[in-house]
Amino acid sequence: MNKGLSDSFKVYHTAQVRVLYADTDKMGIVYNGNYLKYFEIGRTELLRALQLPYADLEKHGAQLPVIEAFISYKSPAYYDDVLSIDTICSFERGILLRIHYSIKKDKSIISEGYTLHTFIDTISKKPIRPPALFIDTIRANSIDSMGNELMEIYL
Repeated sequence: MNKGLSDSFKVYHTAQVRVLYADTDKMGIVYNGNYLKYFEIGRTELLRALQLPYADLEKHGAQLPVIEAFISYKSPAYYDDVLSIDTICSFERGILLRIHYSIKKDKSIISEGYTLHTFIDTISKKPIRPPALFIDTIRANSIDSMGNELMEIYL
């Protein structure tokens, strides 16, 4: 069995998204619920940058549902704005992933929040420990050129 990851371990990634017209409401600003979609883009691209697409986790019998979400809105985004989604993944109690997001427009934070996840078995839907595939992929990405294990990964 693989040893889990330290709670102080973090993975960083930045993705970009352009606001679609369909993402805006009658006031011409991004509808508040779409920020959760942007969070998902950040999370999905972080996994893809680790060379672990979410579909691969599912093929190995694990899913990663959101069990808690929080969003704070600071200023609006509009159609055709290019947004940066800074994503930081950290671990809690060895079994939970807390993913923090900062959405920026022109380097100014317009929204922040987090999602909390647990791994579940795809069939039983019961909580499980992070699968070996996930732990091994994180570890493979956390070795520096000298063979030392890093506590932070910037993708």
